[in-house]
Amino acid sequence: MHILTVIVFGLAGLGVFVLIGRIIDKDRGVARWAYLFIGAWLIAALLNGAVGYFRAGIPLINEIGAFIPIFGVPAAVAWYVSRRFRPTGA
Repeated sequence: MHILTVIVFGLAGLGVFVLIGRIIDKDRGVARWAYLFIGAWLIAALLNGAVGYFRAGIPLINEIGAFIPIFGVPAAVAWYVSRRFRPTGA
């Protein structure tokens, strides 16, 4: 359940990044901010895993297994959004 919750928060975070990109830069903002989200989400997913390993005592192999969908699903959606909304001619 925790993995699903974190993925949903990641997708919500992507929505915020895309909204900011659309407001700030109407031409290339969505694609650029989707790429920025991937970096920010990588840091957040790594911190989530570190908290699980160091504070909650979850075995490292479990945290690695959870990291893959936690990072992968929102990052894949962000990559798709960045490709879908890239400016023409890029």
